[in-house]
Amino acid sequence: MNYSQLVTEIQSYTENQFTTVDVDTFITQAEQRIYNSVQLPALRKNVTGTMTAGNKYLAVPTDWLSTFSLAVINANNEYLYLLNKDVNFIRQAFPDTDADFYNVPQYYAVFDNTSFILGPTPDQSYAIELHYFYYPESITTVVGGQTWLGDNFSSILLYGALLEAYTYMKGEADVIQQYQRRYDEAMQLLLQLGDGKNRQDAYRSGQVRIPVKT
Repeated sequence: MNYSQLVTEIQSYTENQFTTVDVDTFITQAEQRIYNSVQLPALRKNVTGTMTAGNKYLAVPTDWLSTFSLAVINANNEYLYLLNKDVNFIRQAFPDTDADFYNVPQYYAVFDNTSFILGPTPDQSYAIELHYFYYPESITTVVGGQTWLGDNFSSILLYGALLEAYTYMKGEADVIQQYQRRYDEAMQLLLQLGDGKNRQDAYRSGQVRIPVKT
């Protein structure tokens, strides 16, 4: 289901000709709810970059929301994954800012919404790879009006937007409950995929995962 089809369905279900601004708000609110309820491969992104020698801070991408992993890539092209810690831990464990104590970073912490803090401070410019969670471009703005969610799980996008639209209309409680039930059913199927089937062969068990029905 592309953007135009989604808008048509929303207007047809609600029998209401919403403004473009309103209907786009319903859709983006639904997308945000969905993206924060299930972890999908479409919500993951990889970027590479470089640490700066003598700089304990590392900028995060502008669309970064949370981290899956951060790795240093050494001269032998080996991946050395950093452990996530609290800022206070890094400050306490590596208090000396003298260059004699600079080394390959082993830990990182979220310093603020634009940067990580590293420990110890890098002694040279190491290549890094960041694997992180982000919001993909909305179906309301993407070129062509197509997204992974619209193409593969249009039901949850439709019922999520209908919930937002009908709440805006102050619609009947029984209709809202029906839309909520259909949304919940679609979410269970999506959870089976994103947090279940997509994680059956994970090497580590520290990620969110639900059992898959056989």
